[in-house]
Amino acid sequence: MTIALSHGGPTIYTSNGKSDELLVGTAKGITTLRRDGDGWKVAGTVLPQQHVSAILLHGGDIYAGAYGDGSLRVSHDGGSTWSLADNGLSEKNVFSLEAVEHNGDTRLYAGTEPAKLFVSDDLGASWTERPSLREVPTVESWSFPGPPHVAHAKHITADPANPNVMYVSIEVGGLLRSDDGGETWRDVPGMYEDVHRLVINPSAPERRYVTGGNGLYASQDGGDSWEHWTDTAHEIGGYPDQLCFHPRNPDVMFIASAKDGPGTWMRSHFAGARVSRSTDGGRHWEVMRNGLPDRMQGNIEAMALEDWGGGISVFAGTTSGEIFASDDGGDSWQLIATDLAPVSKGGHYIPLMQPAGAAH
Repeated sequence: MTIALSHGGPTIYTSNGKSDELLVGTAKGITTLRRDGDGWKVAGTVLPQQHVSAILLHGGDIYAGAYGDGSLRVSHDGGSTWSLADNGLSEKNVFSLEAVEHNGDTRLYAGTEPAKLFVSDDLGASWTERPSLREVPTVESWSFPGPPHVAHAKHITADPANPNVMYVSIEVGGLLRSDDGGETWRDVPGMYEDVHRLVINPSAPERRYVTGGNGLYASQDGGDSWEHWTDTAHEIGGYPDQLCFHPRNPDVMFIASAKDGPGTWMRSHFAGARVSRSTDGGRHWEVMRNGLPDRMQGNIEAMALEDWGGGISVFAGTTSGEIFASDDGGDSWQLIATDLAPVSKGGHYIPLMQPAGAAH
């Protein structure tokens, strides 16, 4: 089986055995890693001119969303050939992708910068904007600290119990919710406006989690109210982004977080990233070590979890072009690839490029 590791694509996979192919979205295309008896090896790179933000695997197709007017491409032959799939996409800077089973069919969603949401009911042959995403009261305040200071739709989430309930995380702008499959939207109050992503516990959909620029928020009532569970001083790191869970035991969760936000990286060239694990649904966290460097210089900007029946594997990609993996649920880790192009949201890797001779 093939799975993907990208910043703005799906993060949780289920298979009958450990996958032997990993597609990694980088600042210079999609790099394929393959596993054999000697471990993981780089097998090649496609779309090297594209900064790939999101990889979506659906059926036998691979969708690749890209930054910097890279738009959206699709491959129907395992990545050998690619074609544009942007008919109707008025914005070409694609940040996030998701596929949702909707009324018996598959609906694809694409989030862009500027923050807009597009849907496709024909597997990417054509796209239609959901303009009501930009009709919420907060839209005039949406922005982003870095140039061009325009907010983006960073992550898309569907409620596993009801695919008509959709969320879009706006960076920076807040969390938006739709109860009608994206036709209309409303702001979700109760959290800091720098929202990175929302995940929903499939076994108990009333339990929802949001990462962002001020830590981790949790809801126990389907998003009607929120509790602030970690803040900028928490040991897991003050700037969490990636968050995934074990699909058969969602109390087991993994979070990746920088020590401080990107505003400090230009001065320090240091993210201080960590991966942490919770076994009680996010109330308590253990920092992962045993082969995984602690307080990494680069940031972890992509994470994926595979439930392969006999256990779970976790993968993490960094702005330094490193891929770390655990096949025993986080107990131990290995560095399976180095010197790849940065795995990075937009230009996050740039302030983390250390000057020659610098050390931490």
